[in-house]
Amino acid sequence: MIRVLLSALLLGTLATQALAGKTVFPEYREPRVVFDFFFADPGSIDSGLYWIRSFMKPLTDEPYDMPPEAMDIVVVVHGTEIVTLAKHNYEKYRDAVERMRYYASLGVHFKVCGIAAQEYAYDDNTFYDFVEIVPSAMTELAHWQQQGYGLVIPQILEKRHTIEDIR
Repeated sequence: MIRVLLSALLLGTLATQALAGKTVFPEYREPRVVFDFFFADPGSIDSGLYWIRSFMKPLTDEPYDMPPEAMDIVVVVHGTEIVTLAKHNYEKYRDAVERMRYYASLGVHFKVCGIAAQEYAYDDNTFYDFVEIVPSAMTELAHWQQQGYGLVIPQILEKRHTIEDIR
């Protein structure tokens, strides 16, 4: 009887271990990505920038230790968040602007849709020096995908629960 119980206990332990997840480290080489920023609310830029951080951080940490300049990251802006890149709105979006400026210093390219800029009556002088105006967001997104860049479209959702509440 004891032998049967010990066997069952051992099998239960092995089954639990066999079902456990494990951390893996795929070989990520030459990461190239184009982010499509088109948000209904300019304040969503903060969440969008978090997506960039989530892309870069694991690659700059161990075991990859990849320098930021080894990554090729393009951000195409064409929604209401375009106002965050207008110099006259600096005070309102200071934190987001400084985060974008920091990412730009690491080699991230910020591109604004020229069509969207026209709709907002913005011109070249409206934007910061780390911003490039391109003819069209759609054309730009297609261009980078044709060059082999992965397309990431951040999903900006409203957080209803804290991690502590639902853990």
